[in-house]
This record gives sequence, structure tokens and C-alpha cells, in this order.
Amino acid sequence: MPDTHVSTGPQRSETPAKDRPPHARPAHEVLHTLDADAENGLGAEDAARRLAEHGPNRLPTAARREPLKRFAQQFANILIAVLLGAAVVTAALGHWIDTGVILGVVLINAVIGFLQEGKAENALAAIAAMLSPQATVTRDGRRQQVPAADLVPGDLVHLASGDKVPADLRLLRARSLQIQEAALTGESVPVDKDAQAVAVDADLGDRSGIAHSGTLVVAGRGTGVVVATGARTEIGRISSMLSRVATLTTPLLQQMAVFGRYLTAGILALAALAFGFGVLLRGYGVDEMFLAAVGLAVAAIPEGLPAIMTITLAIGVGAMARRNAIIRRLPAVETLGAVTVICSDKTGTLTRNEMTVRRVATQDATFEVTGEGYGAAGEITLDGTAVTAGAHRALADAIRAGDACNDAELSPDPDDPDDNRLAGNPVDGALKALALKAGGSRAGPRRDTIPFESAHKFMASLHDRGDGRPVVWLKGAPERVFALCDSARGQDGEVPLDTDAWHARLDRLAGAGYRLLAVAERPAEAGAQALSFAEIEQGGFTLLGLFALLDPARAEAATAVGDCKAAGIAVKMITGDHAATAGAVARELGIGGGRPALTGHELDRMNDAELAEAVTRTDVFARTTPEHKLRLVSALQTKGQVAAMTGDGVNDAPALKRADVGVAMGRRGTEASKEAAEMVLGDDNFASIAAAVREGRIVYDNLTKAILFILPTNGGQAFTLLAAIVFGTLLPITPVQILWVNMVTAVTLALALAFEAGEPGVMARPPRRRDAPILSGFLIWRVGFVSALLVIAVFGLFAFARDSGMAIAEARTLAVNALVAGEIVYLFSARRLDGSALSRAALTTARPAVVSVALVMALQGLFTYWPAMQTLFGTAPLPRDAWAAIAGCAVLLFAAMEGEKAVLRRFAGAAR
Repeated sequence: MPDTHVSTGPQRSETPAKDRPPHARPAHEVLHTLDADAENGLGAEDAARRLAEHGPNRLPTAARREPLKRFAQQFANILIAVLLGAAVVTAALGHWIDTGVILGVVLINAVIGFLQEGKAENALAAIAAMLSPQATVTRDGRRQQVPAADLVPGDLVHLASGDKVPADLRLLRARSLQIQEAALTGESVPVDKDAQAVAVDADLGDRSGIAHSGTLVVAGRGTGVVVATGARTEIGRISSMLSRVATLTTPLLQQMAVFGRYLTAGILALAALAFGFGVLLRGYGVDEMFLAAVGLAVAAIPEGLPAIMTITLAIGVGAMARRNAIIRRLPAVETLGAVTVICSDKTGTLTRNEMTVRRVATQDATFEVTGEGYGAAGEITLDGTAVTAGAHRALADAIRAGDACNDAELSPDPDDPDDNRLAGNPVDGALKALALKAGGSRAGPRRDTIPFESAHKFMASLHDRGDGRPVVWLKGAPERVFALCDSARGQDGEVPLDTDAWHARLDRLAGAGYRLLAVAERPAEAGAQALSFAEIEQGGFTLLGLFALLDPARAEAATAVGDCKAAGIAVKMITGDHAATAGAVARELGIGGGRPALTGHELDRMNDAELAEAVTRTDVFARTTPEHKLRLVSALQTKGQVAAMTGDGVNDAPALKRADVGVAMGRRGTEASKEAAEMVLGDDNFASIAAAVREGRIVYDNLTKAILFILPTNGGQAFTLLAAIVFGTLLPITPVQILWVNMVTAVTLALALAFEAGEPGVMARPPRRRDAPILSGFLIWRVGFVSALLVIAVFGLFAFARDSGMAIAEARTLAVNALVAGEIVYLFSARRLDGSALSRAALTTARPAVVSVALVMALQGLFTYWPAMQTLFGTAPLPRDAWAAIAGCAVLLFAAMEGEKAVLRRFAGAAR
């Protein structure tokens, strides 16, 4: 069985020979250009000189920022500045507990940001770890082991099964060489390699004469000359691309930055206005008004908001983890809720990454096969009716031949009793699984075999048929097997082979995206114990059938794609696989609407503007490179889309980093893809992305509710002080009492909203726009409306108390408790943005709110009756009738809040 030798034939190309890349040039030309020896390799001195010239065969690593600098940069945020300002104010007022709480929140946020920094550097380190630490080379005519970092262009490298390719090699010789390139190309099966040159513009996955650094040899052996090392390899080029990709700010952080700026400006303007009004128009002293203005700012600043945001996001992280979505970067939790398009890799995400026989074509019929994985679950059908293989002679013989002429092994999967684990080639595993579905194989022991080699494109094995008669079974590329057959087996016996008819069937199945394999048999002489290549080439075989294989779509992925579409989220498939294969899976999942796929070559001919238009019309992209994936994600973002990108290979890392949410595969994904991503799927399942999107929408809803709760309560406090200044009356609530209310309600009432369950129909509405403000016009109205209600309630009860002869301390205690009571009823109202707070769904999920209310009522009891608190905050005990007045006021407030929602719902319904 000869090796595939150095190719010498000229290759047609419009590119001058000297400018063609190594994959498009005959191997002897590449050797000549590199001044390399195909037999003796480089000399030690020559290798040392080249190492000094080209540098070590390792990927460059970016210089990391100093930890102190990285930590300091966490404070460059407008909301953090507002919080620090609040800490200064509370410290100036001598309220050290509040100062400590605020500074604690700032520190927690800074630590979280600091720990999440360096994601790109970690991704680069993970890519570097994919390189082989050792390499087998020939130098000075002697085979030896050297560190892979010492490889240089021109080195002669030997590959064997199990090796990791240490550099980019132009193959000189190959024998049954198969390399798993999924990390670079996304193809689910190993690629056959040979020494032949290919076209200049051949896709990465079609460059059969190149072995790429970081890929894995799964079968055979080969020898190649190093053509690129370090950053000049394909994996190095991806690493360089990854280092240049800018990470986008998440929609939430963008919105919070804008919100923080407006909030800061508004608070400062309000405080300045109050100061000027009091001094110039009311005649207050400058010192007195300065303290009042400070109190007003303290009342307005929502110092608990960043803590509530962090806690809400953290709760979302836990919820997503239970759905097999592991979040690596906290803001990604919320970003998922804003996703408008999911760009998904095909292999292993939308599909199982397990080849499966879906059709068996025999002379008389085409059978369909159900079931997934490598287990026995599934059945064989004909025209929709289940059949047994034994009732169809050619079918049974084809399945037996595929099972016997096979080097794979299946063993029980300890994690799934209904599935098996594969050792060997996925295609062979699929044939073994088909035999299990047919009830098992009855072939006798193997006597000899000719392994599959890309040179002759078949495998042959000599077996006992099972009845004592020897038989040769042949399995391989259909065209090659057809050429060795002169008959085909039908239900009634052998018939002459109709080559044209079989080729027509072949074309139909290939056009549908299937990978095809043919099997044939020929009787062997009695007593035969060995096979020879020459004997096989004599032909005389009987064609048994064609196997049509596909990496099947996950059943749950089709449902998830439908759920995403219902939620207004587009799903696009971006894969390195062939267009026909991608199209077949897309049709099965309902992606693309039957429109043809765009290939990498077509994308190369488009400028950025043309690509931005094409990406909105096309949902399936095939034969894509890392550059294509990166361009596609960027093009979607220029159209205002919030893009999630899934992937598992190093080729996906740049696009994962660029995407708004990068989603890596936890089981089959490379470390490089995981480090570049914000989220890792524990089960490699697209359905988990859809579940995570739902959780992300819930998180954003809860953040909105928290903001909608905090702002009116802070607004009610601030406007109460402002109204007292404007009307020249006593303050119903002192600044120190406001600080108490802020601290108590932020850690109790507002926090309860972080635990809210999802609103009804959370996945039945379109995604929010990337540039949508946190506070819409409706929410601004709600903030103003509730703030006004709270101001009226506080002033009304304070005035009532003073008119009833209450002392200042009692009246203020009454006002503070009225404010807290108003916030309590508003909490229940805010749990539903526009729906009724008294609906069954709202009431049955109210436990977090009830617990928080019980806690705040206990704290208010201490605030009112504990002597130490009375001394600290200037409060006084209240009589029973005061509590009745507070309860009555709270009921009226709740009725007004729910009445406003009912009116708005009616107007919204009329508008629709």
C-alpha cells in the first residue's frame, strides 16, 4: 500500500507561481523556496540561524496592565462618581454607617469589574495553550524530538495518530492521514489529507495539502515541511485578529452611563435651584440653605441602585446556571434580554455533532432512519411505515456490510443509558448505530482488512459471512465503489448495475446536504485469509446500497428556534461546513425560509455596505472563515442589532469577543472560545440560549422595576424637602431621617424586586432597542405621578398631625412612617409594570415582597419606639390612631396607583 508521494504536477492558476500560497504550489516548489531537504531535513546550524531570524514558534502575548491601574479604572463611571459624592455628603453629616454602606457598594462593584478584566488576554493564552509542546523532526538526517517552540520554516516534521500539529505544514507524504480541524473550520468529521496542491482560492477546509498548527491527527501518518510558525500560522493569524477586536459596551452599561449623567445633572441642578431660591427669595441663611441643599441631594441620590443592579444580575446568573448557561461576565445577563439576532454555529450547537444515517438507498427503495446519537433508539421506515431489515434483503446486507467493514467501537455511555460513546471515526460510528437499530449484526469474525486511505478512497475487509462462507465487503466513496461494481442487489437477486440511475440518486442526496457512502460485496475464495489491493482493483463487486449521513439537528433546537422567532429574535447559521450540508440542517430547523446560503467566496466579493445589506436578507452562511464570522457580526451591529454569537472553535474566538454576547460550548468547546465568550453552555444546546434569553429579559424587567421603585421614592423625599423650602414651612422629614428611609428601603423593599418571576408573555414581545432609554416617556410619567402622590401624603399627614396638636418629633415620625407605608404599597404596585397587582399570578408569586415588608415594618417599629433610635433620629412614639391614619393613607395611595394603571390600560386598548 504505497504512500501518497510528493506531488510534482503543475497547477493551473492565474496567480504567478512564486506568489501562490503553499497550499496552491506543488510540494517540491515549496521545498525549493524554503531551501529545505525532503530526506535529511535542516542542519543544526541552519535551524539555529532560522530560529534567530524568525523567532520562537509561539504566539505573542499582549502586555498586561498593572493591577493597580486596572483597579483604578473601575471607578471611571458616572454612577460611581455619584455614589462617591453621596459618601462625601453623608460623611460630612457625620452619618458613618451610611458612608460605610455606600463605600462598600462602590468597592464591591470595583472588585467585580477588576476580576472580569483581562478576558481578551486569557483568550490569547488559551489559544497559545493549543500549540503542541513537542515535535518529531528530522535534522541532520536523524529523527529526533525537539520543543515545538524551536521549529523553524523548512523543518521536516513527522505526524502520527494522536499528535497535535506543531506548526503549519505543507505535506510531502501522507498515508491514511486524517486530521480533526473542527476548531478551525467547524467541520464535524476529520479531514482526509494528501500531498496534492489545490486552487489558490480554496477554502481553509479544502486545503488538503496543509496540516494546520493546533489541529489533531486522528488517523494515519504523514510528513510535512514547516511553512509558517508562531504568529504567521493560521491559528496565529486568528490570535492576532482576536487581539485587535474591540469589546463593545453592553446596552445596559451604555444606558446606565447616559442615565447617570442625566441623573447627576438633574440632582445638582435641583439642589442649586433650591439653594438659590431659599437664600434669594425666602431669606434663609447661607449656612442653613447649604445644609438643606445637601439634604436635598442626599434624598435624591439613589445610592442603593448599583447594589440592586449587581444583586439582580447575580440572581440572573444563578437562574441561568440552572438552565445550563454559565455566565462569565455579569452584564451579559441583562444583555441577553436585548438580543435581536443569534448567530449560531452549526456543528454541536444546532446539531448533535454526531453523524447519523438518515437514508439507505438500495436497488429497489430508499429507506428512512429515525433516532439520534449512537444508541439503538430509532427505527427504519419505508413510505412512513416501520420495517424490519430482515424483510428486505439488500437493506439487511448493506447494514451488515457497513457494520463489519468498520473500525469504530461503541460502548455504553455512563451519563446516558440510552446512548453509547464512540471510539473511532464518526461515520463508522453512525454505521454501527444503524446496525443496532436494525437489531444487531450477524457478521462472522474478520480475517483481514485494507484500511481506508485517501489515495484509493475505500476500505475493504475479509470476513466470514456468518454461514461459514468468506466474503469481501467494500465501503467507500460512491464513485469509487461504483467503478468496482458490475451488479446491484435487489429484492429478487442481482441485476446489472445502472450507473446513470445510481448517479442520479447520488446527486439528489448530495444536493440535499448528505454525506454519502457506498457498500458492496463479493464472494471470496474458500480458505482465503488475506486481501491485496490488486485483488480489490479487479472489481466484480455487487453494490448493496448507499448510506446518506447527516449530523442531525437537535430536536429541541427546532423548538428553540421557533421560540426565538416568536420573541422577535432572528436566528442565523454561520458555519465553516459546505453550503449543501448547512442548507439541509437549516431546512430541518426552519432557518432561512428556503433561501440559498451565502458562501465565504461570495462574502469576499462584498464591501462592508453590501455585506450589511446582505446580512439582513440571508440567514445561512457557509464555508466561512474567522474573518467572515467577525465581519458578519460587525455588519449586524452596524444595523443596530444586538448580536449573540455561538461557537466552539478557536476560529470562532474573534467573533465571540466582538459579539454583544459571546456564547461558547462547554462540552466540546476549546478553551480559547470559552475565554473569549461571556457565556458558556454547559450542555452545548441551542435551546439553552433561548432559555437564557428569557432569563435575561426577566432580569431587565426586574432592573426596570427596581429603578421605577427607587426613583419615585427618592423623588418623593427630595420633592418633600423642596416643597418645604418653596412654601417656607417646617421640614416634614429631616435629612437624617431621609437617610434612614433610603438605607432601609434599599436593602429590603427594592431588593425584593430582584427576585420577581417573569411577567406574562415575556417571550411574546419584541426585543427592546439597543438605544432605548432606561426611562421611557411612560416610566418618566410613572415616576412623576408616584412622587407627587408621596409628597401629598407626607405633607398631608404632617399638616394633619400639626393641626391636631402633635409635637414636631411626633409629626415627623408620623410623616416618615407614612412615607414608608406609601413605599410599601408602591412596591406591590411596581411588581407589575402595567398589569394589576391584585391578579392571581401577581399574588401567588409575592413571597419575596411579603418577607421584605415584614422586615421593614420591624425596622420601623424600632425606629419609632426604641429609645436609642429616638435619640439618633429625633423620633417619638405614635398613638394607635396615628397608625390608623397611616394605614388609611396607604390604602388611598394604592388605589390611586392601581387606578392610574387601569386608566392607561384602557387607553392602550382603545388605541389598539
